[in-house]
Formats: sequence, C-alpha cells, structure tokens
Amino acid sequence: MKKAVAIFTILVVILGIFTFSNKVYATEKAIDEKTESKLVEIKETQTKSLEDYQEKYGSDAYGLVAYILNIVRIYSIPFCFLGIAIGAIHQYVIGIRKLDTLEKGMGLIVTFVTILIICQVLPLAFAMFVKFGRG
Repeated sequence: MKKAVAIFTILVVILGIFTFSNKVYATEKAIDEKTESKLVEIKETQTKSLEDYQEKYGSDAYGLVAYILNIVRIYSIPFCFLGIAIGAIHQYVIGIRKLDTLEKGMGLIVTFVTILIICQVLPLAFAMFVKFGRG
C-alpha cells in the first residue's frame, strides 16, 4: 500500500511539473515578445533623440557629446542625492559615536554636491562653447 501511494504521488508530481512548466513557457514567450517590442521602441526613440542632437548642433561629434552630457545630467541627480543621503547618515547618525565617520560623512556630502554641480553645469557650458566658441 505504501509503495502504491508513493508511486501515485510521484506520478502526480511529474504530471504537475509538466503541466505548470508548459504554462510558464507560454507566459515567458509572451513576456519576451512584449519586452522585445518595448526594447525596439526604446532604441528607436533614443536613436531619434541622438539624431535630433546631431541636427541641432550641426555635427555628429558635437551631437553625440551633447546627447551623452544630457544623459549624464539626468542620471546624476538620483545618484548624487543617494550619495548625499549616505553622507548625511554617516555624519549625523553614525558620526555621533565615531568622529572618523563624522569626517567621512562630511567628505561624502561635499564630494557628491560637487559632482552634482559639475554634472548639471557641464551641458550648459558645452552648449555655450559650441554656440559662441565655434564662431
């Protein structure tokens, strides 16, 4: 009797694995098709944005640099705010008990504020250089 129950349980488990794995593959295929179409759409919009920059600046090199600087400007904001938050935690929470961590926190805050300012001003400086420096 125990052998029959064990064999029946094994058969049910194997049948269940095949049944559920087939549904998982169908779902993965649908997700892959949807993801692929989204990736193609993102690629097309980014390519159009790069072409717009190249047209605006009148050169492939200047357009590419402006496009990259714009991406750096956008993504530097959350990165630097995260760094500033980590520095504040080091300075005001952990630094209460350890003075070396207090100094480390202040150093992190100053570093990330400097990086944030540079990343926000650099695209403007590049645009000014291209507009007025090129003639």
